[in-house]
Amino acid sequence: MARVIGTAGHIDHGKTALVRALTGIDTDRLAEEKRRGISIDLGFAHLDIGGERIAIIDVPGHERFIKNMLAGAHGVGLGLLVVAADDGVMPQTEEHLDILRLLAVPRGVIAISKIDLVDPAQLAAVRRQLATLTAGTSFAAAPVLKVSAVTGAGIEALRQCLSQQWQSLTPLPEGGYFRLPVDRVFTLRGHGTVVTGTAVSGTVRPGDLVRVLPGTAELRVRAVQSHGVELGAARAGQRVALNVSGAGRATIGRGQVLGDCRLDRATDRFDAVLLGARGGPPWKSHLPVRVHVGTAAVLGKVILLPAAAPDSTAVYAQVVLREPIALSRADRFVLRLENGSRTAGGGMVLHPFARRHRRGDGAVQALPQLDAAQSAEALIAALLAYAGDDAIDVSDLAQASGLLPEELVAAARTSTALRLLPDARQPTAITDLARWQALRCKVLEVVEAAHRAPPAEPGFAIEWLRSRVAPRWPAKRFQLLIEELLGEGALLRERNVLRLTGHSPPPGGVLGREAERLLALLTQAQFSPPDLRELAAAAEIASNTLLPLLRELVRAGQVVKVDESLYYAAPAIASARDRVRAEIDRTGSITAARLRDLLGVSRKFSIALLDYFDRTGFTMRIGDLRKLHPKSRS
Repeated sequence: MARVIGTAGHIDHGKTALVRALTGIDTDRLAEEKRRGISIDLGFAHLDIGGERIAIIDVPGHERFIKNMLAGAHGVGLGLLVVAADDGVMPQTEEHLDILRLLAVPRGVIAISKIDLVDPAQLAAVRRQLATLTAGTSFAAAPVLKVSAVTGAGIEALRQCLSQQWQSLTPLPEGGYFRLPVDRVFTLRGHGTVVTGTAVSGTVRPGDLVRVLPGTAELRVRAVQSHGVELGAARAGQRVALNVSGAGRATIGRGQVLGDCRLDRATDRFDAVLLGARGGPPWKSHLPVRVHVGTAAVLGKVILLPAAAPDSTAVYAQVVLREPIALSRADRFVLRLENGSRTAGGGMVLHPFARRHRRGDGAVQALPQLDAAQSAEALIAALLAYAGDDAIDVSDLAQASGLLPEELVAAARTSTALRLLPDARQPTAITDLARWQALRCKVLEVVEAAHRAPPAEPGFAIEWLRSRVAPRWPAKRFQLLIEELLGEGALLRERNVLRLTGHSPPPGGVLGREAERLLALLTQAQFSPPDLRELAAAAEIASNTLLPLLRELVRAGQVVKVDESLYYAAPAIASARDRVRAEIDRTGSITAARLRDLLGVSRKFSIALLDYFDRTGFTMRIGDLRKLHPKSRS
């Protein structure tokens, strides 16, 4: 049940002296800290509580070092607010307490320090100040102890109080990906690179591979320690030191995250629920802020979203960052004004990989559902609603939810509202069962309507159906739905053309011989089809009958018209679309030259295909680059 104890409070209120009195450890490790007599960076000590060695993070109290304070506060489960009896409540007392509130630190203890310097009347005045300050916070019912690091008064009582409060903390949930926001990196002679931090989720063991995020470097964990003790495994809530190999000290730094190698995404925008700082200004869109999450601090802006939060003091917003960071759902963060003058508020991440929202975006209306989701099943349903799609890959759900793929699959297996695709034995995606049934009905409705519409058609290609029913679905996933309908007898297939059971194709068969020759030629040409003159000659078709035949094949969904002189077999378009999507998912964009290389065609064909994808809303052009159109994202 390890969780960190963290100090908070104004500069020179005795936090470091108090930690030294409690533990015998001086957390001021830097020469400048000893010379100036103030804490500048994070300091670390430990207490032995309930058979466990519990970390204490001592944070600097000067407002100039609030960034360092926030880097240490992210993993705190028990806050120790220190207020000097001679000064009373000061500006950083208020701001540090508000930061603990915004980070949802569940429990606290208040220590009134330096009691050897004041009389009882001053102590009583400080108690009244604290009662006013903590009203409405988790510290309102916190024990208040009077201590002196100089005389030792109250130190043992404080140690016992911390032990009692710590043991009453709710254990952190098990599972999830291992993630460790990095706060220190150093080199030990004979050991190499050591990375330290407070683990926020998952478990790590010697021999594991971890990824540096943002980034792509993978490191091997050689040894795991906590407070100098070798461990077989470390888990969420513990201070952890990892001896790693595979990258030097210069490639890792504070603000990055060491995580499970299956985590491979950073983000530059996320959706969140926000809470304002106590006494702070009201939220406004495009407010420039400094975003503090984990040990990272990056500049960004807040964009308010038109969804109603259940708590009148909270709002939904998208936070847009100037540089990518590693995030997970439910991470807590703090927002300070861009100039660093004060805390604006904070909140919780709802979706770490948000898309840019446009007016009427259904994802915004799904934010309350994401906010309220507690179980894995509810979270899957909320993410499906947010995506506005009928199925999501398990790997994508895992990254967005922070849950392991096996945890998501287990939840879907026991759910009556979810379905695993292609099946429960080898699932790759999850869908909502009601959405799946609705999609089945839509397929049959589209085919029935097309049968009735003139001219009479013998049937329709799968790609034609996909373009009208689920254009954002990968071809393989849509094939699953069709195979299910075929297996139940709702559809019949003849020469790769689908029709309703009971529908009689018009006389002349499914395809005429001339149309079959055209289709065979286009299929064989794949990504480099002949122009109309070459096509007519190769198929031995009169030029005046070529276009009518091509129009019939287009109507049947077996051929796609890319421009006035280029027609492709439908499977070639589906394959090209999938390759474009994969390249954009991997690199963020694609160029005509890159598509040319991927397909092994001339620039003429790659440009024509990208122009077609632009016109049909699959991609959008930004200069020489193409990116996926927001409506094409799954």
